[in-house]
Amino acid sequence: MSEFSWNKDVAGEAGAQPRNHLLGEPATLALSADDFSALEERVMRAVAIVRRERKARAEAQERAGQAEVQVREQAGQLENLQKELTALRAERDQVRQRVDRLLAELNGLEL
Repeated sequence: MSEFSWNKDVAGEAGAQPRNHLLGEPATLALSADDFSALEERVMRAVAIVRRERKARAEAQERAGQAEVQVREQAGQLENLQKELTALRAERDQVRQRVDRLLAELNGLEL
């Protein structure tokens, strides 16, 4: 297996020693080709997941915007229907009172 090395210091400097500022050890990262391929695959899967989630978020935001518009429209309709219901109830009460008066008149005739 081939190995990949990465050194933070410039290669070829005479007497240059790699430094790891935290541990005082060389800052070399060695990966086998299989490890690199596995890492590359994980990164590609992560990118695919992020893209899919961004698309899903955009679609959800679009649906939410449409729902908000629909709610505003229906709120106006609801208000109109409530007014109409109140008017119909008032009219029903008036008709009931008139029918009650007519029934009282008929009962008063004593046929």
